Amino acid sequence: MWIVDSNRQRLRLAERQRNPAMTASVPTEDKRHENRLRLVEDHIGKALAESASNGELRDAPSYGKPIHFGDGYAETPDELRMGYKILKDAGVVPPEVELMQTIEALRQHIDSAPQAASKSDVQRLSELRQQLAIRMERLRG
Repeated sequence: MWIVDSNRQRLRLAERQRNPAMTASVPTEDKRHENRLRLVEDHIGKALAESASNGELRDAPSYGKPIHFGDGYAETPDELRMGYKILKDAGVVPPEVELMQTIEALRQHIDSAPQAASKSDVQRLSELRQQLAIRMERLRG
């Protein structure tokens, strides 16, 4: 989507350079977009100012404290944050999380029927835990 928008902007810019009269007569889509953003920002600013004057913001239990998102963002290394955010928004689970889920499923299988659990299941669980430890160590640097 962004690529298409940037290509459109480039085409508009090239058209304006070829035909300067075009910019003076018709408001461009870029200007309309900027105006819409300004209106949204003004609305947000007014709502915040109103909340601040009413004291609503100060009454909030988290007022003046850092926001805790609880999704592990702060714990994720800086160089991985953007990639993991894109994966998360796309609904794709990182390989380490998939490995954790596989380990947990196998562990529950072994715990639910210890007599039926084979030696190969226990060995597989051990190997998966080792793979996870290696992956996590690589991520830490």
